[in-house]
Amino acid sequence: MEQASLALSLLAIDPAGLRGLWLRARAGPVRDMVLAALPMTAQRIHPNITDDALFGGLDLAATLATGRQVYRTGLLNHPTTLILTMAERCPPGLAARLAMALDTPAHCLIALDEGTDDETLPAALADRLGLFLDLGDTVWSDCAPPVTEDFTAARARLPHVQAPPGTLKALTQAAAQLGIASLRAPTLALAAARASAALHARDVTDADLRLAAELVYGHRAQPLPESAPPPPPPPPEAESDRKDQTLLPEDLIVEAARTALPAGLLDQLKSTAARAAKGAGGTGGAKSGNRRGRPLPSRAGRLGTGARIDLVATLRSAAPWQPIRRSAALRDAILHIRPSDIRLKRYIETSDRVLIFAVDASGSAAFARLSEAKGAVELLLAAAYARRDHVALLAFRGTSADLILPPTRSLVQTKRRLAGLPGGGGTPLAAGLQVALQTAQQARARGMTPTIALMTDGRGNIALDGSPNRTQADHDAQTIAALIRAAGISTLVIDTGTRPQPALALLARAMVAPYLPLPRADAHRLSAVLGAALS
Repeated sequence: MEQASLALSLLAIDPAGLRGLWLRARAGPVRDMVLAALPMTAQRIHPNITDDALFGGLDLAATLATGRQVYRTGLLNHPTTLILTMAERCPPGLAARLAMALDTPAHCLIALDEGTDDETLPAALADRLGLFLDLGDTVWSDCAPPVTEDFTAARARLPHVQAPPGTLKALTQAAAQLGIASLRAPTLALAAARASAALHARDVTDADLRLAAELVYGHRAQPLPESAPPPPPPPPEAESDRKDQTLLPEDLIVEAARTALPAGLLDQLKSTAARAAKGAGGTGGAKSGNRRGRPLPSRAGRLGTGARIDLVATLRSAAPWQPIRRSAALRDAILHIRPSDIRLKRYIETSDRVLIFAVDASGSAAFARLSEAKGAVELLLAAAYARRDHVALLAFRGTSADLILPPTRSLVQTKRRLAGLPGGGGTPLAAGLQVALQTAQQARARGMTPTIALMTDGRGNIALDGSPNRTQADHDAQTIAALIRAAGISTLVIDTGTRPQPALALLARAMVAPYLPLPRADAHRLSAVLGAALS
């Protein structure tokens, strides 16, 4: 908790310069202890807060009661400190509005991030909040309450704190070496170093720069491209130029930032960035609707479309025009509503995802990789259960394909069906794809987002009619693959054979699906690769 006390102290000294704190922790006594030690008064907001509450707007009740426009102030109309709860669920619109407010050096934001590996703070906010704390591994019994004190004297010293010439340049070069592309990071790091110096009643020293690197650069570090050439050596400098440089070289700042990184974090960030570049998410797709889900700001619309009317927003839209409408109306009415005033409610809903495992249980797969495939699917089932995904399992062997398990969340039942999966016979690949397509379409009709994971060791040799005709089997498989592509169903093809099969690569291309040949992978590697592709 010592680092938490330092972060809170720096935030109390210069809240406008540091912009805020990204606090990653589950709700519990540890987080409550840190929030209780905040040396400032803060206002809590939630991800569904309206623009009127943030920026002010028309006071509907007072306007209708008095007959004239009455406005109320918002939270951001004066300098304030906000605590954003459930920040990992912050919608893009609210993140953009808060980011715009943080660009004005008057506000401070504390983002409470309770997300898992698939949920995190929006990038617009993470880039602007100077400090970061992760209390995920902190145990209550090992904690001591953060030290609270009066920072009035430190705030008074802050404008007079001096940093050695060249400090900002060294911080910028250190950020570049850590893969940090944002130009806000060096400015925030300098603000943290100056606040630390003001806390200890001195000018900026090496210790202040080290602390700033740990708190500001640690969570921002990114893996550099492997092919990037090393930076050229700096030109020789005169003795007079060296006196103008900061006391701490940038390579020591980089090392200080790296000490705040958990082991293997950069490799994890590299794989996460690769998955993010594909636009894949760990949950089902988001869709807008007018009946249920997370509320969105209302929009103008027409009656009779089946959507729900947002009564408050409708009255707020009509209120400013009431004096004009009353004077122009030919009849005496208390409230005049026009069609242009109608506001309709909107919602956004995230659908459940269903992972459809299509496992090759033919004779060749049984002899080669069926056991590894079973182990990989079983490991993935546990991960899918933790994410509350639905799982479906089908196997193709002999002359047909069977849906062994419809979409379910029962981990025990799925493992039992998988353990009893027999092997042997031909490879009816087209039949397996056909059953997978039907299962995906049925899941989509129930509002789910389907994903097909095909695991096989070679090309099909059984046609859809059950005849052992390799040419017709290839043609049938390509036909079903075209249907899967036309349906827009996400698919992944993993070649578990002893050597890559060109026919499977062509099949994956027909479905616009990733093709992953893993000839010498065990169950754990299969599970890791498939999980990374599906997540």
